[in-house]
Amino acid sequence: MVISAQQVKELRERTGAGMMECKTVLTEAGGDMEAAIDLLRKRGLAKADKKAGRVAAEGVVVTVLSGDQKRGVVLEVNCETDFVAKNEDFLALAKDCTKQALAQGFDAADALLADAAVEERRKGLVSKLGENISLRRLRYLQVEEGVVGAYIHGGRIGVLVALEGQAATGALGRDVAMHVAAARPEVIHPSAVSAERLAREKEILIAQAADSGKSADIIEKMISGRLNKLLNEIALLGQPFVKDPDRSIGQMMKDFPGVEVREFVRFEVGEGIEKAPTADFATEVMAQVRGS
Repeated sequence: MVISAQQVKELRERTGAGMMECKTVLTEAGGDMEAAIDLLRKRGLAKADKKAGRVAAEGVVVTVLSGDQKRGVVLEVNCETDFVAKNEDFLALAKDCTKQALAQGFDAADALLADAAVEERRKGLVSKLGENISLRRLRYLQVEEGVVGAYIHGGRIGVLVALEGQAATGALGRDVAMHVAAARPEVIHPSAVSAERLAREKEILIAQAADSGKSADIIEKMISGRLNKLLNEIALLGQPFVKDPDRSIGQMMKDFPGVEVREFVRFEVGEGIEKAPTADFATEVMAQVRGS
């Protein structure tokens, strides 16, 4: 099987492993990227599984909450350059769309694009700013008894958290949302991690411990401890609270009896989108001059 240079490049960027190692494991894995990453990890060659997808597109993430904080919307709007991402008209489109989605209870970007006025405005901006603009992702959260918390970091990371329970407060919602923005949990509770994910991680740990020279029972205890550590690293309730690392989120939540994290949504600009590299600014200017 022929492995492309682009596949090798992506694997190197995701793991930090050397070019030849990347090409070797991709060949062994038949081009399967995730399987190749597992092979590198088993052999101790992956320095870091950096990202599930490359962050390449530009744009903004916006959130909005209802006055009673029982409803919230988070929306990602993409463009091609950071310059347009800071444009007032572009930002106004993003903010107005989140407000409309909240008012109408939209839970998908397609619902916004189905509105003729929104689509006409988007197309108008594309013509005016000279870049493609897309309403990429949208989520709507609502609670019956509790609050929806929101947090935005630099306009590039946006989080909504649904907290159920009478003791939930806006400040708590914002704190948990801020934590999610920073710590990137994958699930709420360790029990939510799939059996397939646990089996995959255990297989990797067994391969890593195979040459340790330790007895089988010691290896089993090592693997059990490392799996528990992994669960607390990826599950929200087991993670150390970013504002008080001596306590986990689960321990911090005990200060609010009856309150539970029902759901969270975390958007980061450009997750999973890869855009072609652009020429330097001078080259772009010259190209425009020649074309005018």
